[in-house]
Amino acid sequence: MVNRFSTLRRKEVINICDGCRLGYAGDLELKIPEGEVKALIVLGPCRFFGLFGRGEDYYIPWDCVTRFGDDIILVDKPFQRRDGPSSQRRPRRF
Repeated sequence: MVNRFSTLRRKEVINICDGCRLGYAGDLELKIPEGEVKALIVLGPCRFFGLFGRGEDYYIPWDCVTRFGDDIILVDKPFQRRDGPSSQRRPRRF
């Protein structure tokens, strides 16, 4: 199967551990002298319609990429969920 990076960028990355959509492939990390692909980088989610930048990018080692489909890329990597400040509420004082 021969792919170009432009077709790779149109594919959505899905984590098969929990079934969540991570986003679209944004970049690759390459070792130039050896010609080896090290990692797939997925751009983080947009914040408030893209006005406040993006969240953290997902760095997925190439060993965790399991399968390429026609329109998706399946990865097998457990991600640690970070609870933001909105989920940690302090009790109200009256």
